[in-house]
Amino acid sequence: QVQLVESGGGLVQPGGSLRLSCAASGSSFSIRAMAWYRQAPGKQRELVAAVIGDTTTTYADSVKDRFTISRDNAKNTVYLQMNSLKPEDTAVYYCYADILITTWEPYWGQGTQVTVSS
Repeated sequence: QVQLVESGGGLVQPGGSLRLSCAASGSSFSIRAMAWYRQAPGKQRELVAAVIGDTTTTYADSVKDRFTISRDNAKNTVYLQMNSLKPEDTAVYYCYADILITTWEPYWGQGTQVTVSS
């Protein structure tokens, strides 16, 4: 069994920064892609950023040049550095990982709230 545990959410003023972390724990697994999604009230969950393998990344247009996704394979951890935050970035942020135990399956974290407000 694998668990994804997120941390780093909170309340921040517009223009501020936050760093989210998501660590995968368990035994005998491999990770392919890791990503961050978010869901604002009344909206569908959307992809924010993803990292495939070690270096291939993709970002939603709304966060390009403000957010950076990175990955530490030794720690099975993915990070999301969020700068120049805007009120419209307010959402619950979910970690996602494509994990192999016996077959490749999607795993989700429990979500962490990010609120951007003055």
